[in-house]
Amino acid sequence: MTVGGPPDTGINPLPSVRGPRLSSGSGSRSTLIAVVSTVVVFTALALVITNAPGWPAFQELFLNAQIFWYSLPLVAGKFWVNVRLFLTAEVLILVWGLGLAVMRSLPGPVFTPVRMLATAYVDVFRALPGLLVIYMLGFGIPGLGIPGIPNDTFFWGVVALTLLYSAYVSEVYRAGIDSIHPSQAAAARSLGLSEFQAMRFVVVPQAIRRVIPPLLNDFIGLQKDTVLVSTIGVVEIFRQSTIIQQAKFNYTPLLATALVFLLVTIPLARFTDWLLRREKARRQGGGAIPAGNRRSRLLAFRG
Repeated sequence: MTVGGPPDTGINPLPSVRGPRLSSGSGSRSTLIAVVSTVVVFTALALVITNAPGWPAFQELFLNAQIFWYSLPLVAGKFWVNVRLFLTAEVLILVWGLGLAVMRSLPGPVFTPVRMLATAYVDVFRALPGLLVIYMLGFGIPGLGIPGIPNDTFFWGVVALTLLYSAYVSEVYRAGIDSIHPSQAAAARSLGLSEFQAMRFVVVPQAIRRVIPPLLNDFIGLQKDTVLVSTIGVVEIFRQSTIIQQAKFNYTPLLATALVFLLVTIPLARFTDWLLRREKARRQGGGAIPAGNRRSRLLAFRG
């Protein structure tokens, strides 16, 4: 035993497992290597492309500055049609997709036919190519000549996109519903709520909050797929660019269309990533509702 110190237990202290610290110099070196390698790769690609035998012809057909600035305001003006398609279909998809998810999640044997119909709908429209559905609705239904059935191609484009994307969105909703612990519904039922009330007031609100980022990913795809309705005659941004391309015998208007979609889609994608990071941080930080607050909310719903 050492005098004036802690008793000697005969046990050697554990060696330190702390790893070596990274100096600021190593971090700067890694950044420099990343920058240099990126510059080298992109420079090599640029040299390969610009020295290709067909580069002058490609530049004239796809990178004509005069035609680009001529077509950009024309195609950008038609992007409003895509926005109308997107917003109209999005509202319908959110409502119908949630209805399908709830129908597929209804418990009990009495709801078996409802679950079977909802499952068949989702399977069919997830299996069919989107362009095929747009063609069948845009050309087939008006061709029947039924009185009272609209012939507007914009209308059938919205219907086709709604039918297609609601099948995918319903699966996102259903995954959110299944992620809610069964104890949530059981607690609601113990307070006197019916099965429908527990689903409406307890399960679905939590599920919707969890699936907002995945839903935004689906709607990024929907925004791009609005160009598919141009195949049935809707003059939107892509159709307008092909009209100019055929008139000028040049493909540069397609580049203008691509630029418009990039300017709209990339910020939305970054916003979706931010929401995903925030939701992950909220879950790791403990975003559960305290028991007392949860019970008071359920009692309020019951009242």
